[in-house]
Amino acid sequence: DPHYRDNELKATKLLENDFVYETSFAVEQELLNADTLFLCFDGVDTLADIYLNEQLLGYVNNMHRSWEFDIKSLAKAGENQLRVVIYSPTKYIKEENEKVYTGGVSEAMAGYPHLRKAHCMFGWDWGPRLPDAGLFRPVYLKAVNVAEIDGVYVTQHFENMSSPKVKEGADGKKCVDVQADSVSLEFKIDVKKYIGAEEVKTRTRVEAPDGESFAEADGMVKIPNPQLWWPNGYGKQPLYTVIVELVASDGRVLDVWKRRIGLRTMTMNTGADQWGEKFCHQVNGVDVFAMGADYIPEDNLLSRVTYDRTRSLLEDAAGANHNCIRVWGGGYYPEDFFYDICDELGLMVWQDFMFSCSSYELDEDFEENIKEEVRQNVRRIRHHACLGLWCGNNEMEDQVINRSWSPSQKQVYDYIKIFEFI
Repeated sequence: DPHYRDNELKATKLLENDFVYETSFAVEQELLNADTLFLCFDGVDTLADIYLNEQLLGYVNNMHRSWEFDIKSLAKAGENQLRVVIYSPTKYIKEENEKVYTGGVSEAMAGYPHLRKAHCMFGWDWGPRLPDAGLFRPVYLKAVNVAEIDGVYVTQHFENMSSPKVKEGADGKKCVDVQADSVSLEFKIDVKKYIGAEEVKTRTRVEAPDGESFAEADGMVKIPNPQLWWPNGYGKQPLYTVIVELVASDGRVLDVWKRRIGLRTMTMNTGADQWGEKFCHQVNGVDVFAMGADYIPEDNLLSRVTYDRTRSLLEDAAGANHNCIRVWGGGYYPEDFFYDICDELGLMVWQDFMFSCSSYELDEDFEENIKEEVRQNVRRIRHHACLGLWCGNNEMEDQVINRSWSPSQKQVYDYIKIFEFI
């Protein structure tokens, strides 16, 4: 147990090794007959070469994103051999830091900003140096015929939303009352087509919490008398289910995108106040005083973070009257179930991007890597009712400007390029 006494020192030395994951899996002919067959990795921590049937599929180097490989030409009917060689993160950051120095927090291992891996794994003022390695999210096959849904962006347009009023509910508790005649949901649907793809179309419906269904008309779904989503302590958290189907010309359903959303407006009120300018969550026209906590990774060993453990933690937060949770930028982007639970409990999420207390060395490869990381996570999380704010990084701007960790002049400019432009 690396958390027992000084076992951390022994466990950290293990990470000077490389590790190999090997398995065999069967592929049925039906999968091989698909137009395209992908091998998907939702989470590799962090540096790895991936081989299928002794052929190199590619090199991966970012635990904050997913990876997929077209294996249509390499997979075969019957048994297939998969091998993932994971390289030492501690050796990597040491070698890279000898080439180009990057500063950072003094409690962490030098050079950690060179790797797109949860920074706190290398040590922090609150945590040990346990930069784990492995496959921490699912690995699976994805067969695609004709086309697939690449993303759905839902926007909400309310009609005749009333001004907020405070009223007493049936349970005697006071709550905020806001009504709207209807809300129209607009969908921007990205479809990825493959070679020889025929014409496809989408169809959308929305199911209310009581099971009533609303169909698409003229590219919109209109919901009368919407049940509004509220932060914890301000009202209830009704969730609507959105179902988008991708349909072939012959009527076959090719792909389905199914998510839960909350009907609400959510923004930051930055209007003037007696001190200068507000910075306040505003939900359904109501300014919400944020009460909550900073969410750091629940464990250095990610396999010990489970749905039940996370649910218990967030229920405790809601029970303590929290209405906001801030996902800290020195960790990693949580599982989908984290945001599902926050939706259900009314915990607004302040979401950092995973940059913290560091100077980053920007080049073309690093830029493309972080752009794809951000793209994937924004598209994964953006539909959630709980999502209140995206924040660029944790504690970096002042410390870069004041040279707290001695960034080079290039790294100061790289900060501006990454967080003001890219």
